[in-house]
Amino acid sequence: MTAGVDVGGAADIGADGPRRLHADPGLPDRLFRLVLRSGGGLVLAVMLLVGGFLLYRAWLALDRAGWSFLTTAEWAPDAGRFGIAAVLVGTLLIAAVAVCVAVPLATGAALYISEYAPPGLRRTLISVVDLMAAVPSVVYGLWGVFFLQDRVLPTARWIATYLGWIPFLDVTGADPADPLAPASLYTSSTFIAGLVVGMMIAPIICSIMREVFSQAPAGEREGAYALGATRWGMIRSVVLPFGKGGMIGGTMLGLGRALGETIAVFMIISLTFDIQWHVLQSGSSSVSSLIALRYGEASGFGMSALMAAGFALFVLTLVVNFAASSIVARSRSGAGSDA
Repeated sequence: MTAGVDVGGAADIGADGPRRLHADPGLPDRLFRLVLRSGGGLVLAVMLLVGGFLLYRAWLALDRAGWSFLTTAEWAPDAGRFGIAAVLVGTLLIAAVAVCVAVPLATGAALYISEYAPPGLRRTLISVVDLMAAVPSVVYGLWGVFFLQDRVLPTARWIATYLGWIPFLDVTGADPADPLAPASLYTSSTFIAGLVVGMMIAPIICSIMREVFSQAPAGEREGAYALGATRWGMIRSVVLPFGKGGMIGGTMLGLGRALGETIAVFMIISLTFDIQWHVLQSGSSSVSSLIALRYGEASGFGMSALMAAGFALFVLTLVVNFAASSIVARSRSGAGSDA
């Protein structure tokens, strides 16, 4: 009798327990999807609110200037003549130089850390790279002004001497054959600002590339070695194709950081409103530096003009990010079809 009671109780528990505990098996999944969708929607909402706020505050200036806001190099909002042509060109050139400097440096460092460095040294290098990414912009700016600028002048002279036939690498007013040309012709240049910004974004790009390279499939690595590939052959045939999407994404993320850099650029290049395509001589500053410098002294309409400049930079950054997303998606789909 006791055994029967025990068996019946166990049967009752076994029959009712699962129904009580798992009444809705899909509830955790739905809750998880809800949390993810809420987070993604919140990010999009914040982005739209930021863009809408900038557009609302900038509408007065944009309505008066029209499309000339993008083609005018002068900045005198209270006089009715203002535009971001000069600083927009400076922003793009500084970002281009920074990417050209940072991508090879970051790629080499990421490959060494993930593929060549011993385990103990690898951990140390990862920590150093992460710490470099956390260094404030003003520190890089001070380093660029007081250390890098004087030491990079010989390199700038050499480039102007031997590559000055390229239109944007010549220096107006300097004789390439004269080694005693004034150093002021080469200081406060887009080239120096791009080098500093490149050093700032290189750790970010390197961290992303290193993570992607380290996730290359172990089976494909071993297969390449089994077929007689050297380490570089394995990297070229397995690691780099696998990490192509991450390399593009990291580069575009660094480009977005370079487009918005303010303090370091402002410390190196004085704010001017002349369109300057020559990267080796004193050039135009960036849009973010314009906003930082003129914010405190701006009138009501001048503040609207600065908001318009911020809105233009916001749109430019969005375009870069969307382009990066589409390129990464294409590279992934291409890798999937090849597989």
